[in-house]
Amino acid sequence: MSEAMAVVCLHGVWMPGAVMTLVKRRLENEYQYQAHLFSYPSIRGTLDENARSLAEFIAEHEFDKVHLVGHSLGGVVSLRMLALQPDTPVDRVVCLGSPLCGSRAASHLSQTDWGNSILGKSVTEGVVDDSANQWARDVCASRDIGVIAGTVPVGVGQLVTSFQGENDGTVAVAETRLPGVKDHICMPVNHKGLVVSNNVIDQAAAFLRRGEFLREA
Repeated sequence: MSEAMAVVCLHGVWMPGAVMTLVKRRLENEYQYQAHLFSYPSIRGTLDENARSLAEFIAEHEFDKVHLVGHSLGGVVSLRMLALQPDTPVDRVVCLGSPLCGSRAASHLSQTDWGNSILGKSVTEGVVDDSANQWARDVCASRDIGVIAGTVPVGVGQLVTSFQGENDGTVAVAETRLPGVKDHICMPVNHKGLVVSNNVIDQAAAFLRRGEFLREA
């Protein structure tokens, strides 16, 4: 029997690694993946520091090949790691509600000192100042990238800005539409729901297995 394929799960800003536990368990129990949680300092660490830490985590585990599933900022860190170290043995990446084309909410927060302090370095660098649509073209060309966006507008983002179009309460659907990704799908959950919904995790698993999401005929 062959060894299970490895998946590394990455949390978003302001969250501990354990927030991805339900994703990890379902990928293991329902889909027989060998899942791992990767924790990083989402506030204190810079985007490149966290990206390099992810590469080191993968190297230390000596994976022959690995998938990545990143929630919100975790998706940005995943793509940044591949931009910096393209030889890392990553096969497919699923981004859950990741602001890959900037973030209206984060941009509004960054305009104040207190907002900048709570956003942290990685969001400022990889979402506000220089979002993935500016530097991830080669990553999209070399890897299968799938994006799941939420459409239930309930979240902290609504406290700091007004959204135009569909959103998950924190990130607008338009902000997740990175040019060049292999597949993109919208699901009826809010930003936090992306890491607890079985339906979302099932879609992520489908993309990891076949490079596209499930859709009704």
